[in-house]
Amino acid sequence: MAAPGWMPVEGMTSVKSHESDDAPLVYSTEFGRMCPACGKPAGNCICGKKRLTPTSDGIVRIRRETKGRGGKKVTIITGLPMEEPEIKKLAGELKRRCGTGGTVKNGVIEMQGDCCGVLLTELESRGFRVKRAGG
Repeated sequence: MAAPGWMPVEGMTSVKSHESDDAPLVYSTEFGRMCPACGKPAGNCICGKKRLTPTSDGIVRIRRETKGRGGKKVTIITGLPMEEPEIKKLAGELKRRCGTGGTVKNGVIEMQGDCCGVLLTELESRGFRVKRAGG
């Protein structure tokens, strides 16, 4: 059932950020996120704009998780103000520094084990503002 005051429109395929005709298309219910520069779906962007990770507040956060991982500890690093290839390179260096495995998913580094202390000092020595998040 639709929300009060909301009427679905037959054949609706896009939502504009503003009602004016000169506003760029930012989201399409058919394709999802749209590139504001070329107007194509974000995955098929042809304008050559580099895809950046989501904007952050400039603080790198390190936290430890065990939930949903069978009790195994994983260290999560978020908020890196870098592009995906640079994050992958940094992840490789951090994995070697800690002597553990890990991966990069959507701009977030996941490291196996609890290595928060080592990562905190290593990232601070590289010039990042780092905070320990969570417990």
